[in-house]
Amino acid sequence: MTRLAIHITGIVQGVGFRPFVYQLSHRLGLSGWVKNDGGGVSLEVEGTDAALAVFQCALTQEAPRPAVVEQVIVQQLEPVGETGFFIAKSDTSARPTTLLSPDLATCEACCRELFNPADRRYRYPFINCTECGPRYTIVRGLPYDRPATTMAGFLLCPACRREYEDPINRRFHAQPNACPVCGPRCHLLDASGNEIQTDDVISRTSQLIAAGAIVALKGLGGWQLVCNARNQLAVELLRRRKGRESKPFAVMAGSLGAVRQICHVSSAEAAWLAGRERPIVLLEKKQYYDLAASVAPQNSRLGVMLPYAPLYWLLLQADDVWVMTSGNRSDEPIVYDDTDALGQLADVADYFLSHNRPIERRADDSVIRLFRDQPLFIRRSRGFSPAPVSLPHLTDSILAVGGDLKSAFCLTREGQGFISPHIGDLANQAAFTFFGQLLEQYQTLFSVRPSLVAHDLHPGYWSSRYALNCGLPTVGVQHHHAHIAAVMAEHDLAGPVIGVALDGTGYGEDGAVWGGEFLVGDLTGFSREAHFAYLPLPGGEQAVREPWRLAAWLVREIGGDQVGTSHHHFTSLLPEWWQTVAAMPANGLNSPLTSSAGRLFDAAAALIGGRLYNQYEGQAASELEYLAGTMPGTVLPYLLREGPPLTVDFMPTYAALLDWLPKQSPAVLAAAFHETMADAICRVVNRLAEVTGIRVVVLGGGVWQNARLLATTVTRLGLEGFSIYIPRQVPISDGGLCLGQAAIAAHSVDKGPSALFADPPHC
Repeated sequence: MTRLAIHITGIVQGVGFRPFVYQLSHRLGLSGWVKNDGGGVSLEVEGTDAALAVFQCALTQEAPRPAVVEQVIVQQLEPVGETGFFIAKSDTSARPTTLLSPDLATCEACCRELFNPADRRYRYPFINCTECGPRYTIVRGLPYDRPATTMAGFLLCPACRREYEDPINRRFHAQPNACPVCGPRCHLLDASGNEIQTDDVISRTSQLIAAGAIVALKGLGGWQLVCNARNQLAVELLRRRKGRESKPFAVMAGSLGAVRQICHVSSAEAAWLAGRERPIVLLEKKQYYDLAASVAPQNSRLGVMLPYAPLYWLLLQADDVWVMTSGNRSDEPIVYDDTDALGQLADVADYFLSHNRPIERRADDSVIRLFRDQPLFIRRSRGFSPAPVSLPHLTDSILAVGGDLKSAFCLTREGQGFISPHIGDLANQAAFTFFGQLLEQYQTLFSVRPSLVAHDLHPGYWSSRYALNCGLPTVGVQHHHAHIAAVMAEHDLAGPVIGVALDGTGYGEDGAVWGGEFLVGDLTGFSREAHFAYLPLPGGEQAVREPWRLAAWLVREIGGDQVGTSHHHFTSLLPEWWQTVAAMPANGLNSPLTSSAGRLFDAAAALIGGRLYNQYEGQAASELEYLAGTMPGTVLPYLLREGPPLTVDFMPTYAALLDWLPKQSPAVLAAAFHETMADAICRVVNRLAEVTGIRVVVLGGGVWQNARLLATTVTRLGLEGFSIYIPRQVPISDGGLCLGQAAIAAHSVDKGPSALFADPPHC
């Protein structure tokens, strides 16, 4: 007989791993014990060599579906001759280093029970088992046991206790286990917080939504606002009350069949829709569909998700499609506290569907779009956080605070990067407070005490101020270098690479607003070898919100004043007003320079599509992509001006657009602009490759969320023999900055911050 001590790390708590080990041991006739500890799962097992060999193989080959086994450490012990196998009490003495499972969508077995009239959990909205249910949003500490969750206040009834203690039951040691007798319950309130008495709270709520009411619903990671997506009046009312004039809403459909009625769905997209993470997936709309026009106006795509918790399965019928948007005020984090919900959403919602299971921490819905059948993250949150990104060469404990927009931070520990879920805009006080609270929770949950803090170079960023006040050594990281480094870290690229970072804004080393950058380098540093030519932003930040300002300057600069005053895109502006703004750069008035690709798209959208104001971030560029559709594009003129650095001058492009405005449709012009942008990018990459010999290209920054630009560029560079990398585990926009900052900071530890920049800007 042989006895082994085995320790398993990874996502092995809260996923049914101990019950799995218990059942496997009994099947193979082995004795011993298993328990959770601070680092994962520990066990001792004794038996024949043949049985132990099968056991070790099965630990990874047959592990529960939600589990992620990262490491198995085996040590041989002296046999003790015991009989039987049991689950021991969790060891809470060790420093917690185990991984925490994200929340998991309702499994098929629980769904069957949910709709089985003979089952004791028939229509129970909190049904779960070891393979599904809340994890991240209810846990208060590790190891993962019921007393360390928000289920601690719900004592198991005898029937649930028997399941919990039955080794062959699916709910064996399922920590959120509950039923109608002993578990959480729902209640329906009016806008004043008064409880509405009804025999069936869920059916009554469904009826209210179907009839046009707006309902605030307490979900897994926060409150959501819900209305019937086929009811134009309800959707418009929700927009008015929430102050969300035109930003697209996401929807939840009652079945995959309902999704196929309104959108084109590939097999890969269907798999993501129905997977255990259940993100919002951006799908191509069908030409004719019966949702309200105001759900996602001026957009070819619709964000769609399927039910991921039993409450949603009960609320929606198979053919239902409901708007499902975060319950919050503009730019604030999603509301998760019951009292805050009633206070902040009472002027938005007609009714509140609540329950008495506390939410420990927020988690927005994740958002992805598939590119070549693989995910491209728009927002990484529920279903994915807090699962780490593997960073095998990063052993230091580092905090990277990310940027201010689409904020997320990263804590690193022993080859792992723990990236927070989406937080929001840190200029908002509630978001900044949430940032600090969540960071404290992460440091405690994952037992990380950073020795170094990485931050953006922007001296005005709240995240940078936070970093500089931490009392720890800091490393300032250039914004676009971080975008490229995030992709390098995820794909374990040593470099050097050609990085193409395209976004709306980022603090440059020269003090200008960068955003159209071609960087050559690696994680230790970079050289800015090319960029889009600088243009002025009349009015500074106001020009970001009002794309017509840069468009007006372009019209004036090119000499087409009469086009500007007479063309219908500008009739809403007084000629004196736009000319005054257009003259601001020449008069030296508040017109900072930018190389931003985002602002180039904005100006084109103002000229071509009449998008004079951005009502939400990226609106103009999104609508320009919508205008282009699948229309074939013509490459318009542009200039490559020799450097160093090489610059791309798009003034000839805008001159051509102005010339074409009276002659061509907006779709033709939008397609031409996209084609021109892709052509310029590919030409510059080829020029840099000729000089450097580098054939590896990394793409980062929010502008690459443009599906047409990304597909055109990647296809062409691929045909030209380049290896192209984009992020697949973190957002391509600022939500992934923190990962790049952490990777760069790790490579600066032995070199000091000055190694990153020849002349570091003062922050």
